[in-house]
Amino acid sequence: MKERAELVEALPAGLSLRAQCALLGISRGAYYYEPRPESAENLALLRRLDELHLERPVFGSWRLAALLRREGWAVNRKRVQRLMALMGIRAIYPQRNTSRPEPGHEIYPYLLRGKEITGPDQAWCADITYLPMRHGFMYLVAVMDWWSRYVLAWRLSNTLEAAFCVWAWQAALKNGTRAPLIGNTDQGSQFTSLAYIEAVEEGGTLVSMDGRGRGLDNVFVERLWRSLKYEDIYLRDYEDGLELENGMFHWFAHYNDERPHQALGYATPREVYRFPESHGARPAKWELKSDRLRR
Repeated sequence: MKERAELVEALPAGLSLRAQCALLGISRGAYYYEPRPESAENLALLRRLDELHLERPVFGSWRLAALLRREGWAVNRKRVQRLMALMGIRAIYPQRNTSRPEPGHEIYPYLLRGKEITGPDQAWCADITYLPMRHGFMYLVAVMDWWSRYVLAWRLSNTLEAAFCVWAWQAALKNGTRAPLIGNTDQGSQFTSLAYIEAVEEGGTLVSMDGRGRGLDNVFVERLWRSLKYEDIYLRDYEDGLELENGMFHWFAHYNDERPHQALGYATPREVYRFPESHGARPAKWELKSDRLRR
């Protein structure tokens, strides 16, 4: 809707505003609409919700609302649901009708079940998280190599449109040593969008998607968010988007190049990704089959 509204002034001169909006399939109200920023109270509540969700990812809106009321927040479940939707978060547990896709979107199967990941570029995962700032918030997407935990690319956005996810994937392809065999995400609308699917499949990568409510299928990137927020976001309390972006450059450089990772034998993600033979990498038993499917 936002993108179509921005096209109004690009149409040929002489057309009335009513005609331009009709051609683009939007109302005049949508053209004039400017989003209202969240109140200071809501921004503080969003941050606290983010902290609670990180601590208790299995809690849904009922329990989160109850916890917030215990802390003195005047909230009901409906308000918590709205803010969770704004943040793009949901409880991690099997939900009803989990196999029902959004209208118009193809939902791909989860391809990593039972597969042992034994080297770089066998599987990449991508995910989005909410980042609070002192006077607002932004969304962050990251693309990570599953085996090495190396973050190949990341992007910030102030909306949840698909474009910044496509840009992150394309940047990851440039930074990686090759396109991965499998690219795994959740079923968010950004990752089921035609633009994102085409960007992934263009390089021959197989698309894999978690079941709804199965956030643990993408557990490595969930751990990345936990480290990022506890080690940087909650401590820094960034003033604005520019300050946040600068902070992310520094933190991801530290994460990839300097931060020892216990699961990697205290090597850094970049060392493991760039020098895989030194860290026990080997071809996956299922890799040849995947290569045939990619062709």
